[in-house]
Amino acid sequence: MRWEDLDKQPCSMSRTLSVVGDRWTLLVLRDCFLGIRRFEAFEKRLGITRHVLADRLKKLVEAGVLVRVAYQQKPLREEYRLTERGRDLHPVMLALVHWGDKHMLGGRSAPVLHRHVGCGQLMRPVMVCSECGEAVHARDVTVETGPGWDVNGVIPERPIEG
Repeated sequence: MRWEDLDKQPCSMSRTLSVVGDRWTLLVLRDCFLGIRRFEAFEKRLGITRHVLADRLKKLVEAGVLVRVAYQQKPLREEYRLTERGRDLHPVMLALVHWGDKHMLGGRSAPVLHRHVGCGQLMRPVMVCSECGEAVHARDVTVETGPGWDVNGVIPERPIEG
């Protein structure tokens, strides 16, 4: 499988990675969720070259994850805002942060805390079943082919071992 062909795969993970599957894109998205919107601010925070940043932002706009919105007319200046599709990546971003807090801190404390506005408590992301509300872990899920799967593809026939 070639990297540039990921968006053509019958696998949702592959198609998702074709949009958000590199480190700079994930860091741009992190900054979007932290309220960063302008090109120069991304450039300064990330220390990324203008060319690479422009490429990642363009790709996110083309994928419908971000939208360019004018904040000044003369001269025209635009900022990048998350779309609904982009905001739907929030649970993914929280899960990555949680994994990093659990496995990559090397004994240090978490650099960023997340507080739930609804109850006011510090929180951590938890995956739950959409049907019963019970917490879901890797060993609690089996995988089946769905109607969109290519019959020539490969899929596990038993639970993923963790």
